[in-house]
Amino acid sequence: MLQRSAQERSSLETLLPVYLDFQATTPLDQRVLERMLPFLSGPVGNPHSTSHLHGVSASKAVEAAREQIAALIGATPEEIVFTSGATEANNLLIRGAFQGKESAGKKSMVTSSAEHKSILEIAARLGASGSDVRMVSINSEGMIEPDQLAAAIDDTTTLVSIMAVNNEIGVVQPLAELANKARSRGAWFHTDAAQAIGKIRVNATDFDMASISSHKLYGPAGIGAAFMARRLRKRIEPLLLGGGQEGGLRSGTLPVALCVGFGAACEIASVEMEKEAFRLLELRDQFIAILRDRGVAFEINGSLKRRIAGNLNIYFPGVDAEALLMRVRNTISLSTGSACTAESLEPSHVLLALGLGTERAEESVRIGFGRSTTAAEILIAADALTKAVAALAKVGYKAPNMER
Repeated sequence: MLQRSAQERSSLETLLPVYLDFQATTPLDQRVLERMLPFLSGPVGNPHSTSHLHGVSASKAVEAAREQIAALIGATPEEIVFTSGATEANNLLIRGAFQGKESAGKKSMVTSSAEHKSILEIAARLGASGSDVRMVSINSEGMIEPDQLAAAIDDTTTLVSIMAVNNEIGVVQPLAELANKARSRGAWFHTDAAQAIGKIRVNATDFDMASISSHKLYGPAGIGAAFMARRLRKRIEPLLLGGGQEGGLRSGTLPVALCVGFGAACEIASVEMEKEAFRLLELRDQFIAILRDRGVAFEINGSLKRRIAGNLNIYFPGVDAEALLMRVRNTISLSTGSACTAESLEPSHVLLALGLGTERAEESVRIGFGRSTTAAEILIAADALTKAVAALAKVGYKAPNMER
């Protein structure tokens, strides 16, 4: 297998812009890759074929990874089901819950208008098939009011789905309090925890079901997990049928190397999470201070206090966000919002849900700091944005409205 030398990798990295889009994806941690390599380059058996030692070895590696993932959220390994990512986990848990509980007469779902598109699309599909879907709003800080959520729940509610950390504005919801509101009415509480796991401490006692994604916490892409409390396993209907893998909940041969990498990423996060968050908070505050010192006009979208350390969503008045991204693209890699809606010409539904209006939504960018971000990169990014904002505000440039 061809491998670049450390010097070649370093040279390649210096040619690329500073990466500040860590909410879209995180680079594979080198330590994770090292754990994966034996399962990428050597003879690896099918983890579901354990009549020989190759299969047994593969199965042990997968189960060890399952234990690492479970440990990160305080769950048991039996409560973790591997999926291809958080989107599949969202579908399995929500759609599977509705299919499994329809006979009990519970046919309503409560969620928020600021959820990930995979949740909103599932909700729309359920609504089109006759279920009662109720949307709660977020306040100007990006928070869900527990009493407002409670008012939307009744005895017909199958489940409540609220994102733990918003993928665009990074705001952290009070999961335990929200879950209590759902459980008090007999509803299940699901959370899309893709942006939370590995960044903040999350405890499985605060929800009944959760969706997790490996590539959001420096693991490989293409693998994720669905957490479901043990008592619910037999009440969720599978979406994929076949060989009955994952206890019949998700058929298909598991990718051993990806599972191993996912587990390794969770193990690293469990040790380094708090230290990393503290460092990112310092970098984020430095970045904000530099922009202010240079007289850049900006406002932060959503609560600054109740958000993960590595996220900023910034409004630059009078500066078209798409034009800004084009202006700095050779220096910094940023985005205007969710990677899942990058091809859409519509303004961010999350920022609109904040009540900010279309113009402000179109003049806001998301900045994500991460494990490899350095103080030097913060300065480079601040320099590039300061110059670009000044130039674009001066000319009043708007990006052309064209399909990309």
